[in-house]
Amino acid sequence: MRTLSPEAGDVDLAERYAYPPDGPWLRANMVASLDGAAQRDERSGGLGSPADQHLFLLLRGLADVVIVGANTVRAEGYGPVRPSEGWNGVRDGRTPVPPLAIVSRTLDLDFDAPIFTEAKARTIVLATATADPVRLKAARERADVIIAGKDSLDFAAAVGELAARGHRRLLCEGGPGVLAQVVTAGLLDELCLTLSPLLLGGHPTRILNGPPVSVPPELTLAHTLQDEDFLFLRYVRSR
Repeated sequence: MRTLSPEAGDVDLAERYAYPPDGPWLRANMVASLDGAAQRDERSGGLGSPADQHLFLLLRGLADVVIVGANTVRAEGYGPVRPSEGWNGVRDGRTPVPPLAIVSRTLDLDFDAPIFTEAKARTIVLATATADPVRLKAARERADVIIAGKDSLDFAAAVGELAARGHRRLLCEGGPGVLAQVVTAGLLDELCLTLSPLLLGGHPTRILNGPPVSVPPELTLAHTLQDEDFLFLRYVRSR
C-alpha cells in the first residue's frame, strides 16, 4: 500500500475527463454514500455537493448524448439539458447541448413536459418493439424513437443505433436499474463515481440495482480527485 497524495492545486477537469479519441465509449456517472447508498430520500441529488454538481454538468457538456432511465427522469424531476457556463468551448463543432436518450419500456412519460417540448436538442426515446402503439405514436410526435429489443431493451443495439447517428461519446446517468443492465450487457467502458462522506444505513439501492453480474467486469483506477471531504473516482475498463 502507499499513501494517496492528492496533487496540489486545481486540475483541468475537461482535460482529465476527455473521452478517448476512438469510440463509441460509454461512461457512467454515479454518486454513492460511504455505505453504498445511491440515493438519499429517493434522490441521488441528496448525496451531492457543489463540486459534484459542477462535474455532473461538465460530463454532460463532454458527451454526445445522455442516457437516463424513465424512473430517474420522474424521480429526479428531469428537464431538458441546458448549456452550462462551465463548458468553456467543450462543445465546439457540435450541437449546443447533447440530447437526452430516455430508456422506457412502457413509455409512461409526459410528452407535453419541458423535457420534450423545450429541448434544444430533440429528445430521444429508447423503446421496445412491444411498446403500446398509442404511446409509441405519441412518443414519435415529440421525440426521436429508437426501437431496440422486443420485450426488454437491447442495450447493445440501442448503443449501436446511437453511435450510427453520430453519438459516440455516451454518458449514462442511471438510474441504478439502467446501469445494472448496461453492465450486464458488457457495455460499460468507464465509471465516474462520487463518494459522498455520509453514512445512511437502512436498505438503500446501490449504484447497480439488478441480479448478480455473471462475469463481473474488472476496472482500473484512472484517477482520484478530492474536494473537501468528497472523493471523485474515475475507473476505466481493463484492456
